[in-house]
Amino acid sequence: MALVRLRTGALAVGLTLATALTAPAATATATATGAIATGATATGAAPTVEEQRLDRAVPREILLRSGFDALAERFARRLADADSPARARRVVVEEGTALWRRAVDRVQGRGPAGGDLSRDDDRPLYWARLAMTRQLRAWQPGFALSDARRAALLDQLERTSRGQADVRLDGGGGGKGVRRVLVTGFDPFTLDRDVRTSNPSGAAALALDGTVIHTAAGPARVETVVFPVRWEDFTRGTVERALRPYLPRADLFVTVSQGRVGRFDVERTNGAWRGGSPDNENTGRAETVPVGDPASQPQWTSTTLPYRAITAADTGRFPVYDNTSVTEVPAGGTEAVVRPDGPTPGSTARAGGGGNYLSNEIAYRATLLRDRLGLHDRLPGGHLHTPVLQFGTGNTDPATGTVTDPEFVRNRLDIVAQVRSVLAVAVAAGARERAGG
Repeated sequence: MALVRLRTGALAVGLTLATALTAPAATATATATGAIATGATATGAAPTVEEQRLDRAVPREILLRSGFDALAERFARRLADADSPARARRVVVEEGTALWRRAVDRVQGRGPAGGDLSRDDDRPLYWARLAMTRQLRAWQPGFALSDARRAALLDQLERTSRGQADVRLDGGGGGKGVRRVLVTGFDPFTLDRDVRTSNPSGAAALALDGTVIHTAAGPARVETVVFPVRWEDFTRGTVERALRPYLPRADLFVTVSQGRVGRFDVERTNGAWRGGSPDNENTGRAETVPVGDPASQPQWTSTTLPYRAITAADTGRFPVYDNTSVTEVPAGGTEAVVRPDGPTPGSTARAGGGGNYLSNEIAYRATLLRDRLGLHDRLPGGHLHTPVLQFGTGNTDPATGTVTDPEFVRNRLDIVAQVRSVLAVAVAAGARERAGG
């Protein structure tokens, strides 16, 4: 997720079926559930910018063709039966956890597919979560529910449905001698440009969660979480809260996001600057990355991934680069300049190798957390940018194109497979480095 300029115009609420879908899909989408199609009740809170996009035809089609279309209605029914804050919290945790497990199981081939959408698709999780948060935001319980308690319930739904409460780096099938790998992905983004968007980093997270990959250094168990594309969540510390309990127990961590066309990049340096390009809520402002204890905040952090081994290995279809470029304001200067070989002493960050959007920020926050936990010299970790996931030739117009096509699926499968291969190389090379080999 490199620096991206998003269109910030008015949201198109409700694409017509005639222009958004093929004829068979239009017929199917017309039967989508009312809970997804109609939004908040008259007495409920207004849906967010992200939630409003559910009223478009494409998200409804994705939910219907994956079997995720009825989940929000079930969630609403269970909420309606909740007669206390404790019962409501239990419903939220159970349904959020079930959504994450269902998405992981679907991608990994367990249980029925629920529709004709390819199993590797990350988008059902994203849109189903939004359908559920919209229900929770609009819910009017029969007991007093403060804004703070509703916000806490929304937070629980976000965390559980993103796998953040389901990380099992100890036990859970790991076993003695099994290395532990933590991987993060992101939601789809640039949705006002093309609401059909999928994010291969999120797809990789679903495909890899709980799996064991075989490496030259032995088996490695992968645990994954997914993050929102929202500045405010990062400001509130969602990355640190999710990762802090697990980094000391990990043998490797990789934050992953979608980056540039046709290539992977291992980002060497991360910068303490957010450029403010609009996020999925169409908000953002340029500022220093806000973290705790800013007096000790460095302008730059660096990867500890074995980037030489990763870039030298044959990991798949796409080339993998060691990206050393940054944008800085040099010490004593006033204008930003691009440095192809990394930052100069005393400079101020304006973009890391991964830009100044949320991919750079998650890389910066995760590696800063690694360093503040005293793990710099023993924990390999950093950021991996995947290629941009592209639709097939002839299906590039978001107004007339279909939600999927064979080339789109192939591209996503190839990217996910290569992420897995990169992890295998990184685990083996990291083990050799720690052993002094």
